[in-house]
Amino acid sequence: MDAEAVRTVHYASIVGLGPEAYDQQQVRAWASGCGTADYTTAIEADVLDYVVAERDDVIVGFGSLKWEVPDDYEADVGAEITAVYVLPSVARKGIGTEIYVELEQRAREQGVRILGLSASLPAVPFYEARGYDRVAEYDHEFSSHEDTDEIGRVVKMKKEV
Repeated sequence: MDAEAVRTVHYASIVGLGPEAYDQQQVRAWASGCGTADYTTAIEADVLDYVVAERDDVIVGFGSLKWEVPDDYEADVGAEITAVYVLPSVARKGIGTEIYVELEQRAREQGVRILGLSASLPAVPFYEARGYDRVAEYDHEFSSHEDTDEIGRVVKMKKEV
């Protein structure tokens, strides 16, 4: 899997779709984490299960599933979807759904009965359309390399699979 292509999709998705619910400073802080994230190590560590979507040999979306859920998670879940991101040019064309369906299938194959996730505000309708229920809404500190950290609302969600 091409870690730099995943980084590109992640960054482009945040910058292109984030402004639907967050202001410019929040989006900038959120996207800044893409510049320093070690995607290669994350992919090779097998801590997350990754799915990518390609069109014409170009990665246009990715998703990830984490098998170990933090102890302080607000709901009793068996695994956590940690990402479903697509390039803005292919948003709302079914690619995110393809990625999500594959992640859910993998979880089901491993015996997971309840999936959880933390959704950015622009992603909440996507997950609600797939049967997720809201568990809690909270302030999340976006990554930032500036003197001040930016806070944005996110929604914890869960679904029986």
